[in-house]
Amino acid sequence: MRDAELAQLAEEHGVATSYADWRGERAPVSVDTLRHVLTALGLDVTDPRAALEEHRSRRADRLLPPAVVIRAGRAPSLALPEGARTWIELGDGSWADSGTPPPLGIHVLHAEHADVRQHVPLLVVPDRLPQRPASPGRRAWGLMAQLYSVRSRASWGMGDLRDLADLADWSARDLGASFTLINPVHATEPLPPVEPSPYLPVGRRYSSPLYLRVEDVPEYALLEPEQREEVQRLARPLRERGRTADLIDRDAVWAAKRAALHILYQVPRPPEREAAYQAFQEREGASLVEYATWCAFAEEHGSDYRGWPEALRDATHPRVGAEAMRNWTRVDFHRWTQWLLDEQLAAAQGAARAAGMPIGIVHDLAVGVQGGGADAWMYAGALASGVSVGAPPDAFNQQGQDWAQPPWHPIRLAERGYGPFVAQMRQAMRHAGGIRVDHVMGLFRLWWVPEGASPAEGTYVRYDHEGMVGALLLAAHECDALVVGEDLGTVEPWVREHLAERGVLGTSVLWFERGEGGRPRRPEEWRTDCLATVATHDLPPVASYLSAEHVELRDRLGLLTRAVEEERADAEAQVAAWRGMLVDLGLLDPDTDPLSDQAAVITALHAYLAMTPARLVGVALTDVVGDRRMQNQPGTKDEYPNWRVPLTGTEGEPVLLDDLMADPRLGETVRRALRPVSEGLGTGR
Repeated sequence: MRDAELAQLAEEHGVATSYADWRGERAPVSVDTLRHVLTALGLDVTDPRAALEEHRSRRADRLLPPAVVIRAGRAPSLALPEGARTWIELGDGSWADSGTPPPLGIHVLHAEHADVRQHVPLLVVPDRLPQRPASPGRRAWGLMAQLYSVRSRASWGMGDLRDLADLADWSARDLGASFTLINPVHATEPLPPVEPSPYLPVGRRYSSPLYLRVEDVPEYALLEPEQREEVQRLARPLRERGRTADLIDRDAVWAAKRAALHILYQVPRPPEREAAYQAFQEREGASLVEYATWCAFAEEHGSDYRGWPEALRDATHPRVGAEAMRNWTRVDFHRWTQWLLDEQLAAAQGAARAAGMPIGIVHDLAVGVQGGGADAWMYAGALASGVSVGAPPDAFNQQGQDWAQPPWHPIRLAERGYGPFVAQMRQAMRHAGGIRVDHVMGLFRLWWVPEGASPAEGTYVRYDHEGMVGALLLAAHECDALVVGEDLGTVEPWVREHLAERGVLGTSVLWFERGEGGRPRRPEEWRTDCLATVATHDLPPVASYLSAEHVELRDRLGLLTRAVEEERADAEAQVAAWRGMLVDLGLLDPDTDPLSDQAAVITALHAYLAMTPARLVGVALTDVVGDRRMQNQPGTKDEYPNWRVPLTGTEGEPVLLDDLMADPRLGETVRRALRPVSEGLGTGR
């Protein structure tokens, strides 16, 4: 009986008691998992019946839900007791009748009945995002790159925002690309060691100064000659390493850039620069101070706030303000670096648009943040503790995944009007033509893994998707940005339908597009409203996929759950099936050997993508240059150099951005690989 009541309590809180696994079979969720997850939601489950009764009693006493979300052009419609009245406090401070559709934005809905008065956030969100590029039926293509891996002779050992501007400019002017899609550039630790994964940031509200080009800071031109030489002494060893195929060393890069930025920070700013800095501070408000305060504290106490002195663990504690004032110079330094990032992010998007890109830079949004990082500290009240976000086992990750990120608390986030989430979205899209939302299904439900449990021992927790998707669309509307949702893996069919109805593009990956019997889909069978790609950053480059190197790698790392011979045979069968499809479509010569002429297969795969109706086509820069190494091997941390692999060519030689733009031989290789999309889709303008 207690287990039945526990299950009912779970269901009423959006916690799944069973789910469909990747094989399509129903998998039950253990009682222990339900207890852990419900506890993380703030429930006392020692007596499930009492908890259920208390929950229902509280629900009955409320006039309003935690938040009300409506689409543009509609008025709030609520089931209220007879005699209740409602009114709206608009975002600008004025008042409006609740029977009139309010404008887009975040407002407050008030309700009164008898002696009960309540108010909750009211979000008015777009019904649907418009198509981008604007003309119906127009398609566009662009390069996809892990920015840190795209180095130049001028960058400091890893790709930066100037490299991004140059990559976008070159790919637009010389190749006709409409966008450049990059990895997340979210905030990283203020002191080494720096987490290499761009998908495990300390925060999504702000960005990482790792990506700054020091010489592009205007104050660099004001340095004395000996100061410039000091900055260049810091840069030289990094530039030398950046011309090799050695792994990227973020710790060394940040140590040098941090020292250089401290030199620049001391330079008096001209009046117009100071005015611009002050304007940035006013726009960002308290959030910027809180983030910079976390950075200053992290420099002193470590980058996991859960290990700080107890008073400092609560961002609202009075001692936090006092300590921030004591460390104000360091706090202001971190505010200043975010201003520089804002300028260079704007410059990159400006360069892309000036080169003719109708979309420009498409930024990537990580699923979440580190449990002890800046956002977790700033938004602690809106996050759940004792659990982390991950994914259940699937065909490519048969042990499941634990991403070590705290999930949003569904109710507490709604009670805050989705404000922390909206702020993160606005930041990601402020200087972008679009955003790719990693694991977009997380706006509907997330896989919660109890602390100490294996990823397979988690369960799904539902969110109010009208609120989550609505908040995303509101930010995208404000920033005039398109949205691509990464909807791969286990996805309920209605989720894709809902996102398509709202103007959110999906993601279709060639290797996963199979029909009956596992056969490759013909290009005309693909959906239209999507970003079509050959692979993702979690999959091997084409060169590795064709040779089944990825199977040997996963075998060496102990990631396979069946015999390596079976995995290899399966991988080879998939390559053979796709080769057959390419030959049937006339895209590949029947005599072509995929192992000896991989460039021909890569070109044919891009030609296949051009034949699909997909609105956007993304081409991995790694495939264009013949890179073989994976950027990330899911299921590993230190066993594989995830997120530290620089861009290299077919023989493992380093490929620098300068060479891509100027080397005739390499340029011809690039053009040959891209010709099907550059000619088949045109410029998208």
